[in-house]
Amino acid sequence: MQAGFEVLPGQRVRVTQQVRWGASSRNHVVEGRVQSVGQERTGSWFAHSKDHKLWLDRIRLEKDDGELIALNLDQYSRIELLEEAAGESA
Repeated sequence: MQAGFEVLPGQRVRVTQQVRWGASSRNHVVEGRVQSVGQERTGSWFAHSKDHKLWLDRIRLEKDDGELIALNLDQYSRIELLEEAAGESA
């Protein structure tokens, strides 16, 4: 995930992720309002990590149609701020 600004609940964002497709890659784009963002533990075991679990950067969004979606973020994920959270100034 790129640095430069903090993503906060209530903000509207566009997340672009690179998905490998055979020998090439494609971009997958999701827009929505941030519900939460941070590291979350997975059910996978990984030696020598916190609580002996694999931790992933994850963002949870609510799309315009009400669908809730969780995205695992990696070094290829890009987040664009589309709108400040209610009550925030630019």
